[in-house]
Amino acid sequence: MKTQAIRPAAIRFDDGVPFSPEFGDVYHPASGALAQARHVFLDGNGLPQRWHGRDRFVVLETGFGLGNNFLATWDAWRRDAQACRQLHFISIEQHPLTREALRLLPREPALAPLADELAAAWPPLTPNLHRLGFEGGRVQLLLAFGDAERWLPELVARVDAFYLDGFAPAKNPRMWQPRLFKALARLADVGATAATWTAARPVRDGLAAAGFEVRLAPGQGGKRDNIVARFAPAFVPRRPPSRRSAVGGDEQHALIIGAGLAGCAAAWALAEQGWRSTLLERHASPAQEASGNPAGLFHGTVNPQDGAHARFNRAAALEAQRVIGRVLSEQGVAGRVDGLLRLETSGSDAIAMQQVLHRLGLPPDYVRAVDAGEASALAGIALRHPAWFYPGGGWVSPAGLAAGWLRMAGDRAHFCGGVHVQALRRVGDRWQALDNDGAVIASAPAVVLAHSDGAARLLGQAPWLMTAVRGQISIAEASRLMPLPRLPIAGAGYLLPEVEGRAVFGATAQPGDSDPLARTADHAHNLAQWAMLTGRTPDMAPASLQGRVGWRWTCSDRLPLIGPVPDTVAAAGARLDQPRFVPRIPGAYVFSGLASRGITWSALGAQVLASAMTGAPSPLEASLLDAVDPARFLSRESRRPRRG
Repeated sequence: MKTQAIRPAAIRFDDGVPFSPEFGDVYHPASGALAQARHVFLDGNGLPQRWHGRDRFVVLETGFGLGNNFLATWDAWRRDAQACRQLHFISIEQHPLTREALRLLPREPALAPLADELAAAWPPLTPNLHRLGFEGGRVQLLLAFGDAERWLPELVARVDAFYLDGFAPAKNPRMWQPRLFKALARLADVGATAATWTAARPVRDGLAAAGFEVRLAPGQGGKRDNIVARFAPAFVPRRPPSRRSAVGGDEQHALIIGAGLAGCAAAWALAEQGWRSTLLERHASPAQEASGNPAGLFHGTVNPQDGAHARFNRAAALEAQRVIGRVLSEQGVAGRVDGLLRLETSGSDAIAMQQVLHRLGLPPDYVRAVDAGEASALAGIALRHPAWFYPGGGWVSPAGLAAGWLRMAGDRAHFCGGVHVQALRRVGDRWQALDNDGAVIASAPAVVLAHSDGAARLLGQAPWLMTAVRGQISIAEASRLMPLPRLPIAGAGYLLPEVEGRAVFGATAQPGDSDPLARTADHAHNLAQWAMLTGRTPDMAPASLQGRVGWRWTCSDRLPLIGPVPDTVAAAGARLDQPRFVPRIPGAYVFSGLASRGITWSALGAQVLASAMTGAPSPLEASLLDAVDPARFLSRESRRPRRG
């Protein structure tokens, strides 16, 4: 999906009623936003009664506007003793408000406390999906910034209720095109309903043509009628292929093989969806291999082409910023989310860098181009190069982050350390993990491979190629290398602020190198990278440094593996040109290949995995799901021209 710059909404108030000069229409009638939300959208969709007794309820709104419909729905959920366990609210907005504009909006007293929480969580206006969690993850807001015409085909969800709330059809005709109604039908679950404040004939006809039974209901705020509808197609619509691998039975339980960042993040994300997990780890405690470094960094990416890698990394970095900030505040983990500098050493100056950001439409609260002077002021040490400054970047203890995720998962995650899984066996609808003697360690309907490249050994097949890349970091007493920067600095290697009295910097990247011992030559390499970053050569002998060695597994296209495992046997003769068509091994999933971006990618990757396993709305659009799908290599091979 091509990136589009996001232009914030402009609002003026006419006699206290918010008005859009661009569309020449009001955001809500003079009778009030809360009254309209409750009458038109909640009552029109049979809420709150329809979510009673449900595990999950999904709402899709076609215009977030000022956020009043979301706030009213959240308020109704909070007040309802019989509310669904989890509320998902997806909303598309072409011209979202800035955080400051959202914060300053007048709110009705019933919604004001929730509005403050929303403003505090409001993301940068970047053109991707943004997942905001409230009520400990039980209320999930998924914001899609951009045009509805582009976003609706990209959403992966089963929707129970639609809030059709664009501006009037005469003022904003693109929001009410027949193809958009067809896109709603593709997303509609059995028994889905829809409501909108308008009664316009083209809207009624468009909904009816898409398979909705339409009727008029008494209007609100001076309107005689508004539309309510129920999805009741004459023919069952053709659904796009599901990436979800069949999980036997109703038991919501998964085995997770490996308890590094990926495995622990998966346990946390599954717990948010109500699932239990059993983590099987060969070490005595979590995060002991590549995730065992004392600290690591996370940040976004700027690429002039803004391809799949840059878009995925941007979405992942924003999710990491939100989630890691929560882990730091709630779990007392070592780390900071207050900015990171990535030096630009290609010869571009800050003006040329800013032109790239302007063309991509990336806002300053996501990334800024700064010259060497400003970079030096931010870092607190002299730097020679301009830099990309990521205000939401930072550093964290990987082991602390992994442990924090397990604590957040609570009793839904059970950690089993010192366990070696020799094989996996599927018996009936369950996966069994076996030890060296063939005895069953644990079993569950689903299994997640979250440990390096174990799929080939445990499942007997793995239609992807991953490479183990050796990395060595260097560690010294901070007092010997002062001054250290206030913020993490990345570029040719990286340099962290003081971490518990230590200087941590690195790192090497050596594919195919299996040496487990720290090497003096690699310390010398890391010191040289320090000099390139800072322009200052540390007065320290490489042999005096301590170090740590780990291996990071990376795919050939530099993207992770997230989703159900392809079945290469069943794939023979099947349609393979798109990953979503590839047959899958029932109940088997993989979450691996995080390479050197485990901290940045693990939070979003875990949420993507959990949505694939549970059927929850995906926090990643369809085109990027294709980019991280484990079946993508089979699809690419099938499209390759055959010789002869």
